[in-house]
Amino acid sequence: MGETVLSGLLRAGWTPDQIIATDRRPDRQLELHEAYGVRMVSNAEAAAQADTIVVVVKPQDMRALLTEIAPVLKPGALVVSLAAGVDIASIEAQLPEGTAVVRVMPNTPAQVDEGMAAISPGAHSEPHHLERVTEILSATGRVLTVPESYQDAVTAISGSGPAYLFFVVEAMIEAGVHLGLPRDIATELVVQTMLGSAKLLRETGEHPTVLRERVTSPGGTTAAAIRQLEDHKVRAAFIGAMEAARDRSRQLAEDARRNGSV
Repeated sequence: MGETVLSGLLRAGWTPDQIIATDRRPDRQLELHEAYGVRMVSNAEAAAQADTIVVVVKPQDMRALLTEIAPVLKPGALVVSLAAGVDIASIEAQLPEGTAVVRVMPNTPAQVDEGMAAISPGAHSEPHHLERVTEILSATGRVLTVPESYQDAVTAISGSGPAYLFFVVEAMIEAGVHLGLPRDIATELVVQTMLGSAKLLRETGEHPTVLRERVTSPGGTTAAAIRQLEDHKVRAAFIGAMEAARDRSRQLAEDARRNGSV
């Protein structure tokens, strides 16, 4: 996700000299420098020089990173966390008093500039901090500001959401093959149908129920298919799946706090 944000900023018009990047692996540092022309430095060097620090690490690595950068942060620096399940209070406790922190839940469509990022302000964040984070993440998609209490639900809906849609696409492709279509044709049909339907939903602004009913003629083929989905309680299964994702997000955060990750 760090590289996704980096490449998105460059596509959006930022220049390499506006960005400092870090990575703990020397080979990865070389790859990023050669691919994007950005200057690669150590974590401490980056934190000492940058006004905005975007932290993209695994939850279990957060404590060590914050311990490393906290002593060298510039006064007034903004710390932006993309670490899943790490709450703002835990991050603030490891940083100098008054440090502005913004928590982010992104998703993988950011790789093609169609991401959905939900951002939440910390205790010391001000409107201009949220504007800064919105500017950065808008390079890779859309940005929505939400209370931190929503972040577990956001994780379940948009953070994990691409996997649900890929699962549905996979199932539809397999159905197409089962119905006698070559796999490449089934794939093209399903992918374009998914893309076109999402665009129709966004651009018309109409409720999905309205759009679904327009496709569903009484007694027709679509009605027969929807009947099967309802009989198999697909709607309830999706609700249950997202509740499980939310609960797991909460558990991961609790495990991190209990085990001293942050």
